[in-house]
Amino acid sequence: MKLLEKMTYVECFMIIMATWFMFISYGHGADVAEPPMIDDVAASPGTNGLDTAWYDARATYYGDIHGVGTEQGACGYGDPNKHGYGLATAALSTALFNNGATCGACYEIMCARNPQGCLSGSIKITATNLCPPDSTWCNLPNKHFDLSLPMFIKIAQVKAGIVPVRYRRVPCAKTGGIKFEVKGNPSFLTILPYNVGGAGDIKAVYVKGSKTGWIAMSRNWGQNWTTNVSLTGQSVSLRVTTSDGVTKDFTDVMPQSWGFGQTFDGKTNF
Repeated sequence: MKLLEKMTYVECFMIIMATWFMFISYGHGADVAEPPMIDDVAASPGTNGLDTAWYDARATYYGDIHGVGTEQGACGYGDPNKHGYGLATAALSTALFNNGATCGACYEIMCARNPQGCLSGSIKITATNLCPPDSTWCNLPNKHFDLSLPMFIKIAQVKAGIVPVRYRRVPCAKTGGIKFEVKGNPSFLTILPYNVGGAGDIKAVYVKGSKTGWIAMSRNWGQNWTTNVSLTGQSVSLRVTTSDGVTKDFTDVMPQSWGFGQTFDGKTNF
């Protein structure tokens, strides 16, 4: 009987300890003062399609109050204002950037667990750049957002410098159709899609001339997609698939007279 009582006590103790461990592991109350260590942050599911769950990261800022210093990013968008992203942008750490595949994705971000540095509310930004991977906070395996200064001061005080945040993927709300910027030369056609709604980030682009079938383009860097097939003198259609698997065709979006350096409006969006 005493042996059975001891076994019962041990089992009860194990259940209590397991419950306590789960509580401290998953309890993310607003009254927690210290941010979690980066190793405790969930692995980067925020880069897979539109997983809209909240995850932990950190945020800093770069550039000035007018966005100077945030241009010519690693996604290829050049001037964010010209391409419709304005100041609501961020550079992602290597873990989130995903070799450029996450360019164009949209996130909602809120400051967390820093009562002295955080402001209430949240922001929505588009990923347009890569945070330097050799920097303290942006190297692997850190999940980090280097926000434009105008975005940072919406959720945190400037003096805080770096703050813990919560983030999630959200659909990109864009005005008007997808735009296609044409670059390169006759032997190296490059297409930069931007102002992409829905998931925002693109996983595949196909191109079709009026004299060809569909040709798979390759990601060159960021959101620049290329093919070595010469399509000059042909009207051109484009097929775009976003990271959530949605595909749209843009038939004859580039007329036969298209030229390098031009931008064409797809008229529709995701």
